[in-house]
Amino acid sequence: MITRRQAAVRLDIPVEMAQRNGIPARMTEAELAAIDQNPPSWLAQSRANRTGKKPVWVQLTCVVCGYSEAARPKKWWPEVTYLSCFDHGYDEVPPPAEGLSRTEVDGIGTRFVGIVDAPA
Repeated sequence: MITRRQAAVRLDIPVEMAQRNGIPARMTEAELAAIDQNPPSWLAQSRANRTGKKPVWVQLTCVVCGYSEAARPKKWWPEVTYLSCFDHGYDEVPPPAEGLSRTEVDGIGTRFVGIVDAPA
């Protein structure tokens, strides 16, 4: 069984859209495959309206431990060099390249710090 959120990630739609259009709280892999292969009109329309500019979901992965989660990207998220879990220290991330300065951005996904390396 998979959750509605997992189904939304795999269908590449927001969870709110999945709920609004009757995707159940839990479903089987076969049910999801049927929806994906023969999409209802609302899902076909959603896919047709995609411009490709902004992804619905992104995969965030910690550079230190490999923890990963799918998240809806936010407009304020910068282009990051690395992502690290809150559990890891500054010294566990690879150092910035020569001539680059580093800043940290809290609040990426549910538990990540974004590391941004930019020219000094």
